[in-house]
Order: sequence, then structure tokens, then C-alpha cells
Amino acid sequence: MNKIRENIETVKARMRAACIHSGRDPESVRLLLATKTVSAETIRQALIFDKNLLGENKVQELSQKHSQLIATGTEFHFIGHLQTNKVKQVLKYASCIQSVDRLELVQKLDQRLQFEGRNLDIFIQVNTSYEESKFGISPENAISLAREISKYDTLKVKGLMTIGLFGAEQKRLRKCFRLLRNLKSEIKDLNLANFAPDELSMGMSNDLETAIEEGATIVRVGTAVFGDRIYPDSFYWNEQNPS
Repeated sequence: MNKIRENIETVKARMRAACIHSGRDPESVRLLLATKTVSAETIRQALIFDKNLLGENKVQELSQKHSQLIATGTEFHFIGHLQTNKVKQVLKYASCIQSVDRLELVQKLDQRLQFEGRNLDIFIQVNTSYEESKFGISPENAISLAREISKYDTLKVKGLMTIGLFGAEQKRLRKCFRLLRNLKSEIKDLNLANFAPDELSMGMSNDLETAIEEGATIVRVGTAVFGDRIYPDSFYWNEQNPS
């Protein structure tokens, strides 16, 4: 428990330093604890020291942990690739889906949300690194998808999400984050219905400083808090391992 507390304090200090360096208010960036493969008990310990968001990549893990952690009052986001046949299940647990990247998924979400008589906060996931191994709408098609999403009243777009290049030098990594920031500005200028795209979810354990410098409002951190997993981060974002 002491190690987790120390890790969270270190991450928060990194976030504050990056904000100050960028001339930003430290309160403008939130920490999302990426809890893939982390046990509910370990997460509960982390929540003693930090009441921020939780993000899960896998629907099965989300469903298992939600019942054990719902009493903590934390907010669950789904941040992994979502198959359309799991829409009904994920909507039971997630208050926000950060990985909306195609019209087929938009339509399935809307259909289910209409049935349930409610709406949902979402982020549009953009593949700013142009890697075939990653999901996300291409930057060139992001505005077109945004226009389509605006036709569905059940979906409230809060921002954009991306995953930077794993292990890339800072110049190439920064380009990914800057591209997302510019897309957000373009979409915001369109004044689309059901859009309040003020959030940028980008940056993880190894690159959160660069992401904050480029405008991140949510950083998704797992390894720096909970330690290394069996598999590298890239495993959890790969097309060969969908949720």
C-alpha cells in the first residue's frame, strides 16, 4: 500500500510539474488509473489515496471489478476496443466510453441507449500514429465521423482520445498529440449538436509530460502506479487482442 501511495504521489508531482512548465493550471488535468490486470483489492487500496477515474480495456474485467468497487463511488471509463456484440454489457458499468471509432458502433450504442431511455458520454478515438495495429478512426475521417455522431441525441461527445506511438522519440510522439489537439479545435469550431469536445485523453506512464504540454486533460496511467504487467502496454491496444 505504501508503494502505491508513493507511486501516485510521484505521478501527481510529474503532472503538476508538466502543467507548470506549460503555463497550465494543474487542476485542468485529471488522472485516470488504467487498471487492466490489476485486482479489485489493489485498486481499492489505490483509491484510498486518489479518487480519480478508473479505466478498463476489457469488458470482462470491467464487469468483474465493477461490483467489487461500486461502493467506492469512483467513475468507470471504458478505454479499450469495443466490439458491437458487447455494447449491452459495457453499458451496465461504464459512465463513459473513450474508444468510439466507427459508425457501426455509434449506431449500436444509440440503439441500446434509446431502448434504455438514457444518454452516454463518449470520446472519439483517433489513430494519430497511423499504425495498423491500433484501433481508432483515421485523422482524415475524424471530422466526417463527428458529423455523423452529431445526428444521435443519445451520445454526448466530451472530447477525443488517442494512443501515442509506443517507444517513439519525443518529436514523433508529440506530433501524435498535437494532431489530436488540432482536430479537437477543428471539430469544436463546427458547433455540432451534442458536442462539447473540451477533453483530450492522451498520454500514459511514459509520455504524460509531452501529452500535458500538448493539451491533455486526462492522462491514463497504469504501470507508473501499479508496476509492470506481464505484457507490455502495446498488448492491450492490439487488434489481435480485442475486448
